[in-house]
Amino acid sequence: MLSLILAESSLELVPTELQNHPSVLAHSQKIEKNPAEILLDNSWHFAAMKNLEDEIKRGRPDLIHTSLLSICGSPLYLEKKISVYIHTISNSVIILRNQVRIPKSYHRFAGLMEQLFQEKEIISDGNILLELKNMNFEDLINSISPSEVVGLSTSGKDDSFQNTAKNLKKDACIVVGGFQKGHFSDRIKNKLDKILSVNKKSLELHVVTSRILYEYEKTIFM
Repeated sequence: MLSLILAESSLELVPTELQNHPSVLAHSQKIEKNPAEILLDNSWHFAAMKNLEDEIKRGRPDLIHTSLLSICGSPLYLEKKISVYIHTISNSVIILRNQVRIPKSYHRFAGLMEQLFQEKEIISDGNILLELKNMNFEDLINSISPSEVVGLSTSGKDDSFQNTAKNLKKDACIVVGGFQKGHFSDRIKNKLDKILSVNKKSLELHVVTSRILYEYEKTIFM
């Protein structure tokens, strides 16, 4: 089975050091939630994030939402031929169980993620749909134990979506950065067997995930 990891994803609760910032407090009061229980979002918390470490990789949960809608609506996912993991910038891992339906509304998605960060599991009819674990990227790769780990980045060797998908080994793992700007950190790169650039220009996350899955589907369904 193919594995897909959104690495260093812009999905986290507001960190402790920002919870008393005026912009965070104003937003939390508006939505009537505790500052410690809301997603970090630069649409609301831009002023608070100015001096935050790795600022360009943080505060964009909408990127993850859009990408997951594409991934979980793909034939590959619906046919249970892919495992999906979200490795967050704060070193947590969200595991998607098969047949999870991601809310199309971003507001509902944000609420679901906030609930997951608090409760660690989302359960429906006795089945775990989403699970949050305290796990770093290296431990995640070790737990998956893929035949190869292929990172997609503009800093990698020139390739194409079609060729990359065609040459993936059985039980491979694809890693895509779940952030708006920048490149994989060294701790991610150290676990990649190779890094490939599938387009000359930097593409949005949902475009990369949908295109690579489509090309992979062509190798197994067509």
